[in-house]
Amino acid sequence: MAVHVLIDGYNLIRQSTTLKSEDDLALELGRDALLDRLRQYKRTRAHRITVVFDGANKPLLAEEQIQQKGIKVIYSAQGETADAVIKRLCHKEGKKVLVVTSDRDLASYAETCGSVVIDSKDFEAKMEMALYLDLKGAAEEDEEEGWSAKQGTSKKGPAKRLSKKERKRREKWRKL
Repeated sequence: MAVHVLIDGYNLIRQSTTLKSEDDLALELGRDALLDRLRQYKRTRAHRITVVFDGANKPLLAEEQIQQKGIKVIYSAQGETADAVIKRLCHKEGKKVLVVTSDRDLASYAETCGSVVIDSKDFEAKMEMALYLDLKGAAEEDEEEGWSAKQGTSKKGPAKRLSKKERKRREKWRKL
């Protein structure tokens, strides 16, 4: 099952060293570079991706939603932040979304709604690895800790088991 990845656009751009250099030249260049990279990532992983940007520089009174390069892009309405749009989507979809942000307040709110949160730098690394493995044609190794065929039944009881919340977070993380 594909994951719905909800991205705090400018947060991801400004946390990335490569995307930030484009963003320093012009906001539009940074957005386009991010959307190009996400389009490539979407080709390797069939996830539903939504990127939310602040619409403060746009002369929009209402929220604008467009489909660009196979990715849903949302510009917040005038007087509304991208964080407010992401919070609204988290409240609506809850456990169905995986939120990409380094904003602690937004991450905390998303987790209270049941969403899984991944730091922007971690997501970028995961995205780069997926693109690299796609180019090499290699299969990603399973990073999951816990039960495995090698361990057999040496682990016993719930005391050694990860919490349900942590297991769900890792399951979504592996799908990226």
